[in-house]
Amino acid sequence: HTPTRRERERRINPRNKKEIMLFYNYCLLSVVSLLTTTNAFTTTNTKKSTSPSLNLERGEGYGRLLNDITETVGNTPCVKISDKTCPAGRTIYAKCEFFNPLSSVKDRLALSIIEQAEKDGTLKPGDTVVEATSGNTGIAVAMMCAQRGYDCVITMAEPFSVERRKIMRMLGAKVIVTPKKDKGSGMVFKAEELCEKHGWFLCHQFETDANWKFHEATTGPEIINDFKDSDLDYWVTGYGTGGTFHGVGKYIKANRPSVKIVLAEPEAAALVDSGTPTPRKADGSPKESHPAFAAHPIQGWTPDFIPKVLEDALALKLHDEYIQIPSTAGIETSQMLARNEGILTGISGGATMWAAIEIAKKAPEGSVLCAMLPDTGERYLSTPLFASINADMNEEELEITKSTPGYQLLPVE
Repeated sequence: HTPTRRERERRINPRNKKEIMLFYNYCLLSVVSLLTTTNAFTTTNTKKSTSPSLNLERGEGYGRLLNDITETVGNTPCVKISDKTCPAGRTIYAKCEFFNPLSSVKDRLALSIIEQAEKDGTLKPGDTVVEATSGNTGIAVAMMCAQRGYDCVITMAEPFSVERRKIMRMLGAKVIVTPKKDKGSGMVFKAEELCEKHGWFLCHQFETDANWKFHEATTGPEIINDFKDSDLDYWVTGYGTGGTFHGVGKYIKANRPSVKIVLAEPEAAALVDSGTPTPRKADGSPKESHPAFAAHPIQGWTPDFIPKVLEDALALKLHDEYIQIPSTAGIETSQMLARNEGILTGISGGATMWAAIEIAKKAPEGSVLCAMLPDTGERYLSTPLFASINADMNEEELEITKSTPGYQLLPVE
């Protein structure tokens, strides 16, 4: 069909062009409005798996109301360490994982495992959740089970602090204590026995990819985002399951490859340094105790086997430097952080900070380091960390109370 003169004039009529543009703009605004409305509905009605930002002024609050305690997991701060602790000419930041709701990095792990199991259907309403733990993972799993309504059974080796047992029981978990002689692998084997016997759900924190993937999706990005306007030369961590090292390490190598990753482990239990692998069952769990293991004071670090999550990370060659922690260094550094910085972290946090300080001493001037502090010092009241801390007044405190006449509680002689 050949357009007529009238049809051609109508096509180029300025009035017709104006109508077309008005109609186009109306359609565009309608689409934008629809997308905005959809996004607002999703934000309001879909449960978020990430926690709110802490980048707020005092008095602002979170900026929104939270649906449940799991929304507070993550977004932990990196806090600068003062010159009283940090070597001159260097800067160290502490990634304070005790800002999580149950005061440890393991809150991330528990949230990830439970949510993934619910998503893939391996965990259903009415199920019982089981995990073997030195304490922090058990506390985090007990928190998740209390919030979700699952029964919870925790297996835990005898040497770990009694306050951890009490916290788990406070959260409604049943705590099964295994003999000291059977080490960490004993509590793992007990958890496996219970699940096989009763058909319960085993978290498999030492084997599951849900462990390290959550750190790759949250902890790693948090660190890189916090240092976006700053140098970052070293990231320092130890390992328990290896999840933090694996996930954060992968994210840092992919997004800021100039950062050197430092892996630390106890001098008394140098499993990684031994080069000896851990024999495994079909599901990746350990078959036996590692020959290089010896008892060490850093609770939560280095069980008597190399976890599968850690082994997979080692195969990726994520770390650039390696350091061993002397037996008392973690305790002494944790105490120093409390007295110098007002930071109350556990023995593992002290061990990581000791490693960061030692690396900083050798690092080029101007270097910036970030060290992981996995948990709070309150988990260690019955451990060597607090052995030198008295409950009763010492001589200096008695002298202070005697300096005024009233309200004196003096020891009975």
